[in-house]
Amino acid sequence: MSAWPSSGQLQLSTTAGCGLAIAGYPRFRYDARGGGGLGTLGAPDASGRQALVFAPASLVIPPLCWRTTRVLGLPLPPGLAIHIEPEELAGHWDPASASLELRFRARFHLNLAGLYQPPALQIDTVLSSTAAQGLRHRASGQPLDADGQALLVGVATVPPSGDPWLDRFLGLPDEALAMLRCSVVPVP
Repeated sequence: MSAWPSSGQLQLSTTAGCGLAIAGYPRFRYDARGGGGLGTLGAPDASGRQALVFAPASLVIPPLCWRTTRVLGLPLPPGLAIHIEPEELAGHWDPASASLELRFRARFHLNLAGLYQPPALQIDTVLSSTAAQGLRHRASGQPLDADGQALLVGVATVPPSGDPWLDRFLGLPDEALAMLRCSVVPVP
């Protein structure tokens, strides 16, 4: 991706082929098409890396629900949804290696048909196009290709939510894995 400007705006678009896992549960297959946001690319620093910041208010992340998410090949049950509230997505782009590294902080809100809405899960991780490894989860990312496609991966420690049932069900604190397939391209 050497055609990026030295600074300016970039469009992040989330795609199909994403994944999530929490604790010892199987990975969720997640189709995040339709999400994304605008980012600002800073001027290169002395090492050539460029700061990249996405305004949280501009980010749209599709909810995990029966339309977007499958576990063991089956859709999530209707009425179960997890909404993602981004709080930060910022880091850097390294043109020399085509790698991205972005700190991602978000609140994951579980909603079970409006009947059960525990406190949000707090997620804080670095999404990287290289690799991520924790004690339980690991994954390899993919740097940006010539079309701006990448796979960003991150492992986070998920603290207890404060809801005794949810914390026990998920075995919190424990790890979560995020796999984000996306495109990042300059805005003309």
